[in-house]
Amino acid sequence: MLICHITTRKAWAAAQPKGEFLPPEFDDNGFVHCSTPEQVVLVVNAFFAGRNDLTMLMIDTARLKSEVIWEDAHAEGRIPEFAQYSVFPHVYGPINLDAVVRTVDLEPTATGTFVLQRPV
Repeated sequence: MLICHITTRKAWAAAQPKGEFLPPEFDDNGFVHCSTPEQVVLVVNAFFAGRNDLTMLMIDTARLKSEVIWEDAHAEGRIPEFAQYSVFPHVYGPINLDAVVRTVDLEPTATGTFVLQRPV
């Protein structure tokens, strides 16, 4: 199964020599926020609109060494409506780099929103 995590290109590049990825907010949350491929466009538009420094990690859970737990949304402040009745994959530990099967740089449209194409 594939899950997705949105991060900065800088944070992803910094993980390369370490052999594993932990986002800067891991210590605050205790897990890595992820989403399904179907949820990711909603997440990126709700929390990252207008950003031009993002990349999406596509993670194969079968290769992941850390535990994935499906939970209700965890977000500071108002939780977007789409997330109120959804569960999201949370990774409780580092993401080993060989579990990331693809990265996709995310570029906003002129209005600051994101449109993701389904891979062929």
